[in-house]
Amino acid sequence: MHVQLLTRTKAFCGCVNQYGGDPNTHCCPTCLGLPGALPVLNRQAVEYAVLAAKAIGCEIRERSIFSRKNYFYPDSPKGYQISQFDKPIAENGHLFVPGPNGEPKRIGITRLHMEEDAGKSVHDGFADSINKTYIDLNRCGTPLVEIVSEPDLRSADEVFDYLTKLKEILLYTGVSDCNMEEGSLRCDANVSVMLKGATEYGTKAEVKNVNSFRYIRSAVEYEIERQIGVIEDGGRVQQESRLWNNAEGRTYSMRSKEKAHDYRYFPEPDLPPLVVGPDWQRSILAQMPELPEARRARMIAAYDISEQDAMTLTATRAFADQFEDAAKQAKNPRRVANLILSELTSRLRLADLEQDQSPVSMAGIVMAADLLESGDLSSKMLKQLLDTAFANSEDFPAVYEREKPQQISDSSAIEGMIDEVIAANDNQVEQYRKGKRTVAAFFVGQVMRASKGQANPALLNELVTKKLDALGPL
Repeated sequence: MHVQLLTRTKAFCGCVNQYGGDPNTHCCPTCLGLPGALPVLNRQAVEYAVLAAKAIGCEIRERSIFSRKNYFYPDSPKGYQISQFDKPIAENGHLFVPGPNGEPKRIGITRLHMEEDAGKSVHDGFADSINKTYIDLNRCGTPLVEIVSEPDLRSADEVFDYLTKLKEILLYTGVSDCNMEEGSLRCDANVSVMLKGATEYGTKAEVKNVNSFRYIRSAVEYEIERQIGVIEDGGRVQQESRLWNNAEGRTYSMRSKEKAHDYRYFPEPDLPPLVVGPDWQRSILAQMPELPEARRARMIAAYDISEQDAMTLTATRAFADQFEDAAKQAKNPRRVANLILSELTSRLRLADLEQDQSPVSMAGIVMAADLLESGDLSSKMLKQLLDTAFANSEDFPAVYEREKPQQISDSSAIEGMIDEVIAANDNQVEQYRKGKRTVAAFFVGQVMRASKGQANPALLNELVTKKLDALGPL
């Protein structure tokens, strides 16, 4: 996985690190590899690399080396890429994904190393794109980390789960926006198959630069079946790079794959060794946020919610922060969680809105939770107010102040309505007195209708039972 780091400037120069812009405007002599231009390492890129590495359980190498990885593409003007080879900044990490039996399965992470991105070849969008390629070097020099997993993944579903978890962790640390559409996150899948009982992996083929986890799952599924078919037909799998064509649902050959020694790695002569000593590591790790799994475990205990509910509340770090800030302000934090998980989430889904597009703010949820807690609103009244808020794209406080429904908690007023309902429904009264106690719900519903949903539900249930029991059995 290649991850663009969210630094303000590029890896080895002061050019802005920003997606888009007019072609070839975010460039300088260092980006372009012009004679006499020297690289200077971005300190924040190092700190983000260390943060990402520790978040996925890697060991940090105090002294790492930058190397030149030599190859030529038109969008790489230097003719080499500054990367790390035999002494990367981090190694030996791991993540856990759901295994075949539901138990956590450990996926090893070989290394996380730093490097710079290449530019971009543009193959369409121009009148003569059919026979010309255009080059945009704005992306040249963007700081990357490359994260390489061990060959522990055994299915396309495990690949999907691994990538999803890795992306979630990276987003929580804030080192990248992980925007796959903009190329902030790009994945290469090395796929090989082996005969049952074999001791060595088969020849691998690399599926490059797939820009969606869903597509990667499909590409891996296809590539497994393709390689099995090649072997069963008596052929040999070729080591090569392949591209995924989503429209056709297949991979196709791009080029034969070079081996590591073809890149002629050697230490970058213009950069000294990178030393990340204990003091610097401690200051970097002080910025580490609470990671998703730890946060979910704490929230399950703190708010008495299910694991699935915790997954919803921690979908993003920003949303989890908003929820916990709201929970601290409310009279009953559990009510805030319940309102988000039931009332808010269901309405967002129906309106096809993301959490950050909700017309009802967290402050509105806190207000609603406190009104429920104090008994000033019934759940039915709250549902109606939330429906209005979503229908009008208004926040809850504005709707409440305008509608101002008042819950009736005066026992004498509720008793009067109960008496009227009992007097008008002799058949149901007789059923209750003969022992059919579930009929009480009928009287509760009738009074709720008469009160336009404003009767205090707890008090109403209590008074209905009391009134009906006072009539005695038949």
